[in-house]
Amino acid sequence: MKRRTKIIATLGPATEDPKVMDEIISAGIDVVRVNFSHDKIEEHVERIETLRNRVRSYGHQIGVLVDLQGPKIRIEKFKKGKIKLKKDSVFTLDTNLDKNAGDENRVGINYANLAEDVSRGDTLLLDDGAIVLWVNKVEDNEITCKVIVGGKLSDNKGLNRQGGGLSAPALTEKDKEDLVVAAEMNADFVAVSFVRSASDIEEARELFQQAGGTGGIIAKIERAEALDSLEELIDASDAIMIGRGDLGVEVGDAELPALQKKIIRLARQKNSVVITATQMMQSMVNSPIPTRAEVFDVANAVLDGTDAVMLCEETATGQYPAKVVIAMDRICKEAEKQNVARISDHRLNTRFGRIDEAIAMSTMYTANHLGVAAIAALTESGDTAKWMSRISSGIPIYALTRHVETRRKVTLYRGVYPVSFDVMLNDTSEVNQEIIDELQRRGAVRNGDLIVVTMGDVSGERGGSNVMKIIRVSDS
Repeated sequence: MKRRTKIIATLGPATEDPKVMDEIISAGIDVVRVNFSHDKIEEHVERIETLRNRVRSYGHQIGVLVDLQGPKIRIEKFKKGKIKLKKDSVFTLDTNLDKNAGDENRVGINYANLAEDVSRGDTLLLDDGAIVLWVNKVEDNEITCKVIVGGKLSDNKGLNRQGGGLSAPALTEKDKEDLVVAAEMNADFVAVSFVRSASDIEEARELFQQAGGTGGIIAKIERAEALDSLEELIDASDAIMIGRGDLGVEVGDAELPALQKKIIRLARQKNSVVITATQMMQSMVNSPIPTRAEVFDVANAVLDGTDAVMLCEETATGQYPAKVVIAMDRICKEAEKQNVARISDHRLNTRFGRIDEAIAMSTMYTANHLGVAAIAALTESGDTAKWMSRISSGIPIYALTRHVETRRKVTLYRGVYPVSFDVMLNDTSEVNQEIIDELQRRGAVRNGDLIVVTMGDVSGERGGSNVMKIIRVSDS
């Protein structure tokens, strides 16, 4: 059984060895992520070049996702290394303090406007909520806090305000420069961190396209404010990523499960793609097997309908990059056997706005009720295949296209598999036979199977899918 849920693996020091990279490719990754919050840009560029060179021998496509750093607010450094904050002690955040002058009493902040965004009574969270501070006084550049939950604190840890409300813009100057690099890398997706509104996505898309980028834009939902603009963010972006780390800090970890389900449901209702991310298999950074809680976490995301599950530290810096991919693959496949992952009432009572969308929905209704073996979508943009993938099913959808950009884009869509296919014939029956031959070569169909083929009357026209045909595979 082919896995439908896509696996995103973050590249990093742990995947530098070509042998390890080959192992994670063989294990079944669909998309790789490079995190521009860490390491040098040159290292990321080299990793993607290596990945693309090595994947050619495997005969399939792997998409590339560039994750922008965004306005991650962090403390600066301590002059003597790690410190320990005691409960009820006083600790000051000083935006004017030297970057390397932190101690047990105060530390610098990389966000100059923090003092303008907080006030007495606010709760600030450091290191993903491990350290809790209560703001007692704000004066000029100093934010004096009482330590509510203490502990060890090291350099450059993140800072969040409980409930959100920090005004830092989604795109920093670094991000704008990195968008140019992403375009030069031919990134298939760019993830914009800490978005608040559709305008953040529109700005990123404009800058990316101006630099020559053609990939999709992903909105990372990690701010509390983003929840108020969720529908417009889904509409403005090509995909949504649930960044559970910072989001959980801002809204509270107890709210995360329900929020995750809501976001996945809404994204699919609006024909968008959704990625579930952060600490999905965190224990496997240091352990060769996942915890039962992690197994349930991944499986529940799959059952809810996520398009992709993402590995971060697990593959970037962990000890077992290939084993964690294999484990995630196994969990996804088992979850996909359940009826809830194969049955859908998606858009049953909705009027379709486009002909190609209607063809996609009709195809899935037919396929699910007729028992076809495979769906073959001749596509220029990949849109028809994406719409098909919104319907839960156990039937593989093959996106046949001549465009490498489209083949890479569909690597993120649940249940969609890219196929290099260039229509050189005008006779429809001959095209259909070429499609059958291609699927047979892949072992996707055999004699006697039914397949559904979608295409447009006019070859090469984007958004032109207007034909659905049911074909029985035979020797003739």
